[in-house]
Amino acid sequence: MVKRIGNLYGSVFDMRNLELAHKHAKKGKGWYTEVKQLEKDLDGGLRNIQRMLINHEYSTSNYEMFLKQEGDKERKIYKLPYYPDRIVQWALMQVVSPYIERHLIRDTYSAIPGRGIHDGLKRIQDVMYWNHDDCRYCLKFDIRHYYQNIVHAILFAQYCRMFKDEELLWLMLEIISSINTFDEEDEWEMVLAGLDVIYECGVPIGNYFSQWSGNFYLSVFDHWIKEVMGIKYYYRYMDDCVVLHGDKDFLHALRVEIEKFLWDVLHLRLKGNWQVFPSYVRGVDYLGYRVFDGYTLLRKKATKQIKASCKRIGTKVRDGNLMSYSDFCSLNSHLGWSEKADCFRFNLNHIYTFEENACQFYRDVIWMGDTR
Repeated sequence: MVKRIGNLYGSVFDMRNLELAHKHAKKGKGWYTEVKQLEKDLDGGLRNIQRMLINHEYSTSNYEMFLKQEGDKERKIYKLPYYPDRIVQWALMQVVSPYIERHLIRDTYSAIPGRGIHDGLKRIQDVMYWNHDDCRYCLKFDIRHYYQNIVHAILFAQYCRMFKDEELLWLMLEIISSINTFDEEDEWEMVLAGLDVIYECGVPIGNYFSQWSGNFYLSVFDHWIKEVMGIKYYYRYMDDCVVLHGDKDFLHALRVEIEKFLWDVLHLRLKGNWQVFPSYVRGVDYLGYRVFDGYTLLRKKATKQIKASCKRIGTKVRDGNLMSYSDFCSLNSHLGWSEKADCFRFNLNHIYTFEENACQFYRDVIWMGDTR
């Protein structure tokens, strides 16, 4: 049993914490009308949030739901008003996230400051290079409709095992239970398979609190697979997981144990697209890259998306239009992505400068063939 933490709620509604929460929450959103409106009387607005939290009068606002296309996937995104909800969630997570982070294993990377995709990529590259025999095979799996199937009661019980501050837990429960995002498609599948259905499920994609909760929910699984099953080379980015091992039969047996644990403890199911394959023959397709022994390629899907984006921006500029700030950020993102890979036949060059808040394209994007 880990010692439970208390006396944190006062830090959540402390004015300095609320001011910092507003500063973080408004990054990239300073042009929002509601942000500008709040900053006309920032002190009064934050004092009002403080009063609501002290008197337990805060209630999560109604969500606005919209669909977002991500490659070939369509996701339901849930958006809350900036005031007071986003500020409240930032204020909460600024206080509790350091304690949650201590509970997470080293090899989980999503939504954790200082880690992320490139940190995870470097860890896998090093392991595959220096431990060839122990990484000959890869088990790759992810969880079906992960965010939609996080059970509220199980998530809250996990927070209760870490925190004992009743007021803090009240605020967490208010946010957790504010919406159910359980998918009807999952309901029918479970009914037909004779599985128990829990309807108080789902944390909304788009909440800052959901990012940390999604990471924290699977931490019990992380510790089980590392400490009980004794798996040395295990990596997780939210619900996307990879296990490297020298024995293919062991990985097949492990997959069965994983399915049982996830359902019995967390009420989650694996997607049917799990795979066990030779790591160095096919490459470990993870975090947008394909990692081999000694070199790394961009994922085919990623190269296609980068090409389409650069073609759109290049056409726009050749027609005499200035690049927008969003286009500028996209190009730098593409550069950062490609720099971490060995792009043998894939070349992206651009030169840019700022002139009176506009970004001009001085050289076209150059494409030479495709990835290997």
